[in-house]
Amino acid sequence: MKFRYSAVDRQGKKQRGWVEAPSRRLAWQKLTGNNWQVITLKPTTESAAIAFSSRKPVALRGSDLVIFTRQLATLLSAALPLEDALLTISQQCEKPAQQKLVQQLRQQVLEGRAFSEALASQKTFNRLFCAVVAAGESSGKLSLVLTRLADHTEQSQKIKSKLIQALLYPLLLTLIAIAVIAILLTSVVPKVVEQFLYLKAELPLSTRMLLTLSEGVQTAGPILLLLCAGLGVLAKRLLKDAQRRRRWDRLLLILPVIGKASLNLNTAHYAKTLSILSASAVPLLEAMQVSASVVNNSYARWQLAQAQERVREGAELSHALTKSGLFSPMMRHIVASGERSGELDSMLGRAADIQEEAFLHQLNVMVSLFTPLLIVAMAGMVFFIVLAILQPIMQMNSLAG
Repeated sequence: MKFRYSAVDRQGKKQRGWVEAPSRRLAWQKLTGNNWQVITLKPTTESAAIAFSSRKPVALRGSDLVIFTRQLATLLSAALPLEDALLTISQQCEKPAQQKLVQQLRQQVLEGRAFSEALASQKTFNRLFCAVVAAGESSGKLSLVLTRLADHTEQSQKIKSKLIQALLYPLLLTLIAIAVIAILLTSVVPKVVEQFLYLKAELPLSTRMLLTLSEGVQTAGPILLLLCAGLGVLAKRLLKDAQRRRRWDRLLLILPVIGKASLNLNTAHYAKTLSILSASAVPLLEAMQVSASVVNNSYARWQLAQAQERVREGAELSHALTKSGLFSPMMRHIVASGERSGELDSMLGRAADIQEEAFLHQLNVMVSLFTPLLIVAMAGMVFFIVLAILQPIMQMNSLAG
């Protein structure tokens, strides 16, 4: 960055010009190092524009975050200084926004800030990322903890991708089924039944039921849509209250299949995060607090906060997690075994892997059950519509015969 200055030199003469430095503080030190008395020091127009644009949050998500973390870990493990590693990564970034982000991080490191503090100033990096990096800086094993972070982020992306792939087909099938049945009831059925009404023929029970259903969809359909939208907005506002949200999330966890799958996913995230922080020499209480923040369910997050308080009061981790009622007996046994053997971080990682496998298994079971049921329901509805239309036609043909 370039700064325009006005100063008084050692002979008492007023000097004007510009000086180049990574920050205003370093530019000031550069001038005062010559025994000059600085009067004004302002960034040039170009530098001010860069500083203003740097305040805007830059997104670094998904695979881009994994690539950045892994590249940085590789360069640091090759004994490259942090500022040089960030410079190398910024030169390889293809997206201008990501390049600007890495340049901002390097700029703050050159100004003397810790790398974890520079990361915390950006909205891209969550508390887990910053806490692990801070632990890596204090222990001198930054490249190692960054490798763990890259593995964790990559695994999270894989689970998210599998979740989207598993739910995409049932969702599309549901939308198509609703659209087909709605078109049949609102457009096709009324025109066909109208011919029978014109002939004043006595309609069978199935046809009368279909006609009633069609009229109901046409008249009450828009009202039901507006009602559902209103209920959604009302529920969103009500759930902003912390206690209501906690009660709602608790109900979600006790649902037969969905609740168990959600609980397995949340506890897996918690155990994996706690494993990474524990292996990075983060104090247990701080690690538990950061790990609880990655849990999406507010009731589970509240229970984990209670577990943290029990550990603060002197309880063992396995006992505190047992009291929360969130973890399976297998997971509690693994954590207790890790405490006894002194390998808590590795055992937590193993417990997280077991929970992730259980979640993926339950997800596959849900999809494998829901998809055939949806196809059968759609086929049954279409069969009913076709039967209700064909029955009066067959009646009229028999009467004509």
